[in-house]
Amino acid sequence: MDTFTHGITGALIGKAFFAGENNTAPDRAAAGRVVTYAATLGAIFPDIDFFFGPIARNDLAVIEWHRGVTHSLVCLPVFAVLLASLTRWYTRRRGWHAPSWATLVGIYTAVLASHILLDLITSFGTMIWSPLNHARATWDLVFILDFTLTGIALLPQLAAWAYGDREKSDLRALRLWSAFTLAAIALQWLTRAVGFAFSPWVIVAVSVLLAALFFLPAWRGWGFRVRRSAWCRAGVYAAAAYLLFCAAAHHAALRRVERFAAANGLRVEHLGAMPMPPSIARWDGLVRTPDGVYEIRFNLLHPQPPTELLAYSFFPDAEPNPYLEAARQLPRVKTYLWFARFPVYRFAQRRDRDVVEISDLRFFSRRGRPAPFTFRVTFDGQGGVLEQGWVTTVP
Repeated sequence: MDTFTHGITGALIGKAFFAGENNTAPDRAAAGRVVTYAATLGAIFPDIDFFFGPIARNDLAVIEWHRGVTHSLVCLPVFAVLLASLTRWYTRRRGWHAPSWATLVGIYTAVLASHILLDLITSFGTMIWSPLNHARATWDLVFILDFTLTGIALLPQLAAWAYGDREKSDLRALRLWSAFTLAAIALQWLTRAVGFAFSPWVIVAVSVLLAALFFLPAWRGWGFRVRRSAWCRAGVYAAAAYLLFCAAAHHAALRRVERFAAANGLRVEHLGAMPMPPSIARWDGLVRTPDGVYEIRFNLLHPQPPTELLAYSFFPDAEPNPYLEAARQLPRVKTYLWFARFPVYRFAQRRDRDVVEISDLRFFSRRGRPAPFTFRVTFDGQGGVLEQGWVTTVP
């Protein structure tokens, strides 16, 4: 999940369960702000490992180290205690009112766990047992950027802000509705540009829902009687319900992929159903076989066609040759293959060079650009390795 969503989810949890209500008591209000800051920063803290690669000049760190020890359930208590201790030290030095050390440990435990969960539900993989076990766990429930989940985490906080001041609520609600409607339009344009467009009618539906969220609470003033914690708890419960819905959709998608593999008599090494943007109804079914990877794309809102009419793509592996075998023995390629779930091997001869490329079909490519996480090894005419690394350009 993207760092922005992690941060606002942490803020949502902090406001819902730890920050209390804003009031005129300076110590309580100040402590509430510390809670919100701590919950937000704690929720994004695990992504600090993104900077390990540039510091160590390791271009494979994004797959080798990212979502490793800082995303580990094993290490979570250690980081919670350290962050709580640092927060208590810093707030005392600044003279700020802050919750107790034990409360801060609870806050950091909750938001660090939320970060691990939100990464676990994507298809990238998270080493939740690091450093004891470096296997990557994946639940494949949502795409790595899920704007619905982001909205569920963000909108209750904004609604609470809008109705926190009677004099400014009308203007705040109008500004929020306008801004998010425009954002939905921009998102529709962006997804169309990258090949994952959704219907313009979705924008109309989103605009209506936003209007209900931001304007209906003004009716008879009931929105002003809802506490901020209640708004945010509703957001937490809505996010949990959404993830349960995603889990049900993934179960249904996985059954379709299994039926496809069985109907075609495929020799399955492993298979999966990957969520596709922009909605949880769209899925990418992948089946790894000894000869290559089969792919089917489908929408759960559409009935599954008969097997003989089901469109699919097959990505065959290159024929075995010494260069493929030599590439597999390279330490960096072994690291890549440890990460890849649905690798496809390609081989090409380009002038006096022999080139091996490996792509993981979990990741979608855009026209004119190489598929993300494609690794290339280039050999010279005598079988020596000239270069190896990520593919950044299309040959």
